[in-house]
Amino acid sequence: MPDIKRIGIITSGGDCGGLNAVIKGIAQEAYSSGIESVVIPNGYAGLYNLVDLNEVVLLTPARVSLVEASVAGSEAGHSRVKISKIEDPMKYERIKNGLKKFNIDALIISGGDDTGNVVVDLLSHGIPCIHVPKTMDLDLQSYSVGGDSAVNRIATFTRDLKTTGMSHNRIMVVEVFGRNAGHTALRGGVGAEADSILIPEIPVDFTIVYEHLKNIFFARIEKSDVKAGTYIIVAAEGIKEIKGKLFYDDTAGVDAFGHKKLAGAGKYVRQQLEKMLKNDPEVKEFMKRTGMYAPGVYETPEVREVSPGHLVRSGQSSAYDVNFGQKAGAAAVMLLLEGKSGNTVVDVDGRKIYYQSTAEVIKHREVDLDEVALFESMGICFGRKPQKFEYDLIEAKGQIARHL
Repeated sequence: MPDIKRIGIITSGGDCGGLNAVIKGIAQEAYSSGIESVVIPNGYAGLYNLVDLNEVVLLTPARVSLVEASVAGSEAGHSRVKISKIEDPMKYERIKNGLKKFNIDALIISGGDDTGNVVVDLLSHGIPCIHVPKTMDLDLQSYSVGGDSAVNRIATFTRDLKTTGMSHNRIMVVEVFGRNAGHTALRGGVGAEADSILIPEIPVDFTIVYEHLKNIFFARIEKSDVKAGTYIIVAAEGIKEIKGKLFYDDTAGVDAFGHKKLAGAGKYVRQQLEKMLKNDPEVKEFMKRTGMYAPGVYETPEVREVSPGHLVRSGQSSAYDVNFGQKAGAAAVMLLLEGKSGNTVVDVDGRKIYYQSTAEVIKHREVDLDEVALFESMGICFGRKPQKFEYDLIEAKGQIARHL
């Protein structure tokens, strides 16, 4: 068993719900095991600059009591920094000197796939690390803290937009985070009872989206006694059309991990639908039938795009993420004490702590399209011709693994 007396805590990548629960879980479990824990501020940038700091924050019980597990964001702070790209040939020695300066024996690092890649890198340079999975994108192989909080906020914001949509008979397009995976768009969209959900795993055929929109949206308004209705689309930022086009902010460059910054998917969806509405002769007749038509002023329904952006990763953490975060943080301490450096906490179920190699956990996971077919059978449009849901009946025996 390794001789660990002090643990350094790092949160890295994007902030999200549940991270303060992770910090609290680590600190409380470490304290009960007779181990000190300290915050290394500002993610991997802070780790690189640790040697220059005058002090680090010791997470005593009094200090930990000031950390609110239910608040999103991170008490430890963040940065998007890839250690291997720092232009300093002595960067790893500098990091080790910083750890030595503050008597830090090992690190517990919470982050997503990019963060996990750095965990593997640090481990290869002899720095003991345990990884707690964190990404609201839910694209790791295990559940990641922050995912449930993001899904709930997407669902809430999208549901709330229905009131303004119905007041003006508008089509509302909600663009959400998720990069190259559609998990949060799918879960949040279903949670909000969206009419159409567009995800990166399915290239979007806008003719199919438009036909679905016409059938649902027109009927809603015409059947309403006050001629009111709306149509809601949730679009992941990483969607592409059937020709393969992705939507980047060409003025923003790339982040420290080399990712081009996605932007404009919601705007593109809006523009495509506006063009189709304008060129469809049936739209004018619909507007006249429902008493909305005003020549030269209001001839087609309005389409508006909304991006909740960083609101999705802010505010309050869900109860699920607080539970998972605290358990995963505590389990990370136990893995360190058992000499399991280089692994990720996957789950804690009763007395069982599940873990997996970080190199395996950070492999990209996409939405299961078989499950999408189930939602298509319920009438949700995913920008493709609906697929038949093929299923197998399997009798459950014992406990079933949980995976959001």
